[in-house]
Amino acid sequence: MKLIELTINGAAKRFPQSMNVAQLVVELNLVGKRIAIERNGDIVPRSQFEAVALASGDQLEIVVAVGGG
Repeated sequence: MKLIELTINGAAKRFPQSMNVAQLVVELNLVGKRIAIERNGDIVPRSQFEAVALASGDQLEIVVAVGGG
């Protein structure tokens, strides 16, 4: 089994297989949350989550919007 290593918000994380951004969102239990994802310095539009494949060494920043008032 090939592991991929991603850096997410500055922390190294390993995953058992290659995946796309949409699969990562599921893996991190972020489904249904308002999030923004940046991959290697570029924002990934939500419409592209299925199409953008992640590779070992990718640097991700994930921001979860918090509601309030």
